[in-house]
Amino acid sequence: MIWLRSVLFAALALAWSAILGLLYLPLLALPRRHMQAAARFWIRGILLLLAVVCRLRHRVLGAENLPAGPSLVAAKHQSAWDTLIFHLLCRDPVYVMKKELLAVPVFGWYLAAAGNIAVDRRGGFRAIKALTPAVERRLAEGAQIIIFPEGTRTSPGERRPYHPGIAALASHAAAPVVPVALNSGLFWGRKHLRKLPGTITVQILPPLKAGLDRRVLMAELTAHIDTASAELCAAAGGGHDGSEMAATRLRRDAPLC
Repeated sequence: MIWLRSVLFAALALAWSAILGLLYLPLLALPRRHMQAAARFWIRGILLLLAVVCRLRHRVLGAENLPAGPSLVAAKHQSAWDTLIFHLLCRDPVYVMKKELLAVPVFGWYLAAAGNIAVDRRGGFRAIKALTPAVERRLAEGAQIIIFPEGTRTSPGERRPYHPGIAALASHAAAPVVPVALNSGLFWGRKHLRKLPGTITVQILPPLKAGLDRRVLMAELTAHIDTASAELCAAAGGGHDGSEMAATRLRRDAPLC
């Protein structure tokens, strides 16, 4: 059963994380590049477990569109899986994340040690203003800043307004804005334990033109990401946006594939 594979994956992933969580403690005293390398190793293990236990793999389209240097990467967010993959796609990914994650025991220490940037999602414009210096500092180090402009995970086919923080950051930072589409929510739902077999597709789209007006940037970013994500969901076998298939697949107790 899919449930059995999913529970086994959860148990093995927890064990893998607990072991490395103890072994990695000395890294907290070292520069963040060491924690970035350690995170990449942990994530490779998680994705290997997904492939072997749950038969859930991934593919990447448009990798050539991702700059090697500093950039602002704006991605669709449908699943916890999205927070893992950029460690394999980017040389030095730094996530803009909700500050509550720093309070998670042990895990929060590692998030901070890797140089991720915490933001108060209820802080509005003041939070964006406080965020800008940290983003500029990481960009100066050559990092790729990973931002989920919807602010939270959304199910396939669900549309949420994009927060304007990405446009504010783009206006201050001399770095390209790279849209990323995906369909991870079809296989690893935002509120589901089950991990369905298949292939998640990530599509890195061409960077937006430099110097765009904030309103134009937000309109283009939303259109590019949402349109491409809907096409990826539909190509995986859903309806016009894949939402019907996602709901059906995550409801049923599918047999082993």
